[in-house]
Amino acid sequence: MSDLRSANVAVATRYYEALAAGDFDALAALHSDDVVFNLVGTTPVSGRWIGKAECFGPVVSDGVIGKLVADTIRFSRKWRIMCADEERVVGIMQGGGTATNGHEYLQTYCQILTIRDGLITELHEFFDTALVELALNDNPTQKGPSDPARPFDF
Repeated sequence: MSDLRSANVAVATRYYEALAAGDFDALAALHSDDVVFNLVGTTPVSGRWIGKAECFGPVVSDGVIGKLVADTIRFSRKWRIMCADEERVVGIMQGGGTATNGHEYLQTYCQILTIRDGLITELHEFFDTALVELALNDNPTQKGPSDPARPFDF
């Protein structure tokens, strides 16, 4: 494993560990000031967000954490780094909590982290947008969440 690849895996490991600990200050410190979040879907938090203030304000604090019951929040309950190279790390994680509307928000995320000079400069994140709408935005889809007949594991 190259030194740069190892360093990127170390940054990603600290990212998942900070999420597991609920240490959002440590999490924010792993991101560059001009970080870009690219979030899948058409939910209120979806789209391209630029800069730490935007990403950790309207997206993380308001759009996710602010819509969960504080003492139930636990991200990175389970996580794994799937692959890494000298520029990017791909990881998958599960976590969440109880939404303030009473729905469980136990989400699975796939993240592609671009890392430069020891900081995350860009994030592409994929997740269940129907669950975001139901639990975080009180906007149920026609079907609503269910346990799949053939769940995947990582």
